[in-house]
Amino acid sequence: MPQKDPCQRQACAIQQCLQANRYQESMCEDVIREMRRCCDTQAGNSICCSGFKDSKPNESKSSAKLPSAHSF
Repeated sequence: MPQKDPCQRQACAIQQCLQANRYQESMCEDVIREMRRCCDTQAGNSICCSGFKDSKPNESKSSAKLPSAHSF
């Protein structure tokens, strides 16, 4: 039987919080912080951390701009 992901509880808590708060990340900072803590210690053991391990908590959203429709 496969072992349970050590950060699955935190990942589910993020999804529940975001859904309950209309996807406003600022309303879920505490659960996101808990996920980061889990990933800091379990990144090698958790598939749930794949999107967290390289991200920084203070990254500006402007640094991840999508190409505009006019660039095609």
